[in-house]
Amino acid sequence: MAENIFITDERIEGAEDGPLAGRTVAIKDNISTEGVRTTCGSRMLEDYVPPYDATVVSLLKDAGATIVGKANMDEFGMGTTTETSFFGPTDNPAAPGHVPGGSSGGSAAAVAAGEADLALGSDTGGSVRCPAAFCGVVGIKPTYGLVSRYGLVAYGNSLEQIGPFGESVEDAARLLDVIAGSDDRDATTRTEGDDSNYVDAATGDVDGLRIGVPTELLEGADEGVVETFWDALGTLEDRGATYHEVSLPSVEHAVEAYYVIAMSEASSNLARYDGVRYGHASDATGNWNETFARAREEGFGDEVKRRILLGTYALSAGYHDKYYKKAQDARAWVKQDFDEALSEADVLASPTMPVPPFELGESLDDPLQLYLADANTVPVNLADLPAISVPAGETNGLPVGLQLVGPAFEESVLIRAASALA
Repeated sequence: MAENIFITDERIEGAEDGPLAGRTVAIKDNISTEGVRTTCGSRMLEDYVPPYDATVVSLLKDAGATIVGKANMDEFGMGTTTETSFFGPTDNPAAPGHVPGGSSGGSAAAVAAGEADLALGSDTGGSVRCPAAFCGVVGIKPTYGLVSRYGLVAYGNSLEQIGPFGESVEDAARLLDVIAGSDDRDATTRTEGDDSNYVDAATGDVDGLRIGVPTELLEGADEGVVETFWDALGTLEDRGATYHEVSLPSVEHAVEAYYVIAMSEASSNLARYDGVRYGHASDATGNWNETFARAREEGFGDEVKRRILLGTYALSAGYHDKYYKKAQDARAWVKQDFDEALSEADVLASPTMPVPPFELGESLDDPLQLYLADANTVPVNLADLPAISVPAGETNGLPVGLQLVGPAFEESVLIRAASALA
């Protein structure tokens, strides 16, 4: 059993009936739960208790789910290992002694350890898919706008989506059915009616499915991960799918563009935490600037401070066009490349993560290594597309995930393809 999965383990009972009646769900600790602590894995919000439920939490209650706890996470969603949490790291139940991935590591670990049937996470640059791959479970990053973000504590507003975890594709699809849909309280959600029934798409029928394999997303990946990926792709081919190579030239610049955009948005979003309006209050005395600085020094961890500093720099006078605007131009290029590749394929396939799970503590002193590990996941968020990670197998006893990416709002296609594997 993994250690330190939950930050808060208070049970919340839902309705007596509904599509999730009798199912237990873990909630990532950046999703608001009325009357239950929501910390974002940070000292800054250590004692924060929201006065309202996020839309997805209300939908879970209405669907009959039992919420069994708030799951550990990288602080404010900033990390790839769930080791930046103020409350300590989470171990990987599928690979003890290794990280569960991040930032939704507690959510994935809860499902992998059998502590919850299902879980919710959030994905800003891979934070659902990475831990799904590392923990050997299924994770879905929905199209931007498919699921309401009302009640999600903001990190990178233009990138993040709430997404489900499950032991199987069918389980994750059933949870997506419950949480998907427009919301008057989130203007970014789709407004057209959504009559999709995602769980019915989990047929495993891939006969005739055209799979594009972006060659750039295999370059530099661990040899064992690549071999496992091809084995899983061979399973899909045996079941009637075909695959061919495609190119996404822009992904070479996707990580750089993503981190400029995400850190800039984080800098803006976290400016409110000053110990006066929001967050941890320092005991410091003196002028307002000193008190403000001390509260943020004490309340934020090193990785959050690093991203605030980099984001603030990218938005500062004289550098906005050089960094932030240029990153937005790169984002448009990434989206264009994905659209072109998907005009020739039904889905795109790659390893979810280019490496197997790190050992606990292995990468904490090398943030650049962690940023580069997101190379296969962050382009999807830049392109506003849906993706799913399913277990592909193992390399040296460590889980490997296969990522499928599809056209916007075509989650059913991804679920149908992925269900042939899990």
